[in-house]
Amino acid sequence: MGTVEDKIKELKERETHILEMGGKKAVAKHKEKGKLTARERLDYLFDQDTFRELDMFVEHRCVNFGMDKVEIASDGVVTGHGLIDGRPVFAYAQDFTSRAGSLGEMHAKKICKVMDMALKAGVPFVGLNDSGGARIQEGVDALSGYGQIFYRNSLASGVIPQISAIMGPTAGGAVYSPAMTDWIFMVKNTSYMFITGPEVIKSVTGEEITFEELGGAMAHNEKSGVAHFACEDDKDALSQIKKLLSYLPANNMEDPPLVEPQDDPGRTDPDLDKIVPDNPNQSYDMKQVIASIVDDGEFFEPHQYFAKNIIVCFARLNGRTIGIIANQPQVLAGCLDIDASDKATRFIRFCDAFNIPMLTIADVPGYLPGSQQEWGGIIRHGAKLLWCYSEATVPKLLLVTRKDYGGSYLAMCSKDLGADYALAWPTAEIAVMGSAGAANIIHRREIKAADDPKAVRQAKIEEYEKLFSNPYCAARRGYIDAVIRPRDTRPRLIEALELMCTKREQRPPKKHGNIPV
Repeated sequence: MGTVEDKIKELKERETHILEMGGKKAVAKHKEKGKLTARERLDYLFDQDTFRELDMFVEHRCVNFGMDKVEIASDGVVTGHGLIDGRPVFAYAQDFTSRAGSLGEMHAKKICKVMDMALKAGVPFVGLNDSGGARIQEGVDALSGYGQIFYRNSLASGVIPQISAIMGPTAGGAVYSPAMTDWIFMVKNTSYMFITGPEVIKSVTGEEITFEELGGAMAHNEKSGVAHFACEDDKDALSQIKKLLSYLPANNMEDPPLVEPQDDPGRTDPDLDKIVPDNPNQSYDMKQVIASIVDDGEFFEPHQYFAKNIIVCFARLNGRTIGIIANQPQVLAGCLDIDASDKATRFIRFCDAFNIPMLTIADVPGYLPGSQQEWGGIIRHGAKLLWCYSEATVPKLLLVTRKDYGGSYLAMCSKDLGADYALAWPTAEIAVMGSAGAANIIHRREIKAADDPKAVRQAKIEEYEKLFSNPYCAARRGYIDAVIRPRDTRPRLIEALELMCTKREQRPPKKHGNIPV
């Protein structure tokens, strides 16, 4: 039987053996690539000495292809829970040193268990992905494991924040769980995602492409928009995950954490009075406006490399978390296109799911014209913005800085789509379209018949500008609640947010709507 001391000694020996993961050689090879091990990643992510591992002794049950003689430490994944900035979080980290972190039946069961616990406890869930994919020897059991994870991703969506970090290879079916989570972090040069790899692509289509070009961090941050953050190394990714969590509530029943503000809520900024150029064809940097308004000039920006014509970011106003959606006049004049619509839609729906008030800053001349946009479905994609703003019940603030025309005026959270508090600068132009286009349509015959068409056209443009290229027409109808001096934007927005933070709004009961995907 052995003494208690013998049994404790046996426990320590078993733990020590498992903590060696795939063995010294495999661990050394892993670290040569500049990567942390699964356990090092979890230790860095969680507050010191708070991570508690679960299911350390789980083993696979596969006997095919000689697998009954193969030992895989913790079945290739470390799971558990701990504290991040004092707040509980569940997590898993795949261990590439143990049979390439391949996913089999028990590996998946371990992940599913902590996902279930996170959902019951109502706390965030973080997955650190670094895997060669399905464990082929386990066949359909591996596929079943992926399916069970996907099902839980769907169940947890909108209930608890789900965050994925891609910290190595993620291919085939393994990419879909991260894609179903709220946020994806990728590490430059050491991580990649794709459905089919370069070898298969070459054999089927003849195309030659590298892993990095096909599915590296920048490919998915710039081109596909699949990933939201491109990080320099493992530690940078884990630090950014911690920063993101600081803005978020633990679950959909809570409000985001309040932070004691250091910045004066009454602070004004005279520089904002001069930021909008006199020439309507000149641009300015919307990020300067955001930095001026928010606490300490700090904001946290997902998707900063994708669809740069729109900005989405988290920030704080007087200590309260807000989500900001803003047109960027420096890129495509701030026009909305397919990618911008998708980017903003997903962010808006996340904010609404997790009780994060939204500030929309509009300077948008319209939807991007062109056959490629039309054939690519700009109507369908653009409709998502109208849909999700209308659907959102969190406090919705609107600030119009300059151009706000036509359908894009509506799409950037107009009063008609449920903006609770709408402010405009004196430089705002709220109209069906720009003055030149409007004059050409309204006075087409008059201009054509004139002795000097150019002069008449210019006069009609100026007439239209005087009538409509300002915020006052909309303000007279109540579509804008107040026209304010730009320098006063921060205090006025804070007042509006404090006023609306107790907002309660109901929607008709239904299973779910049918969003124009």
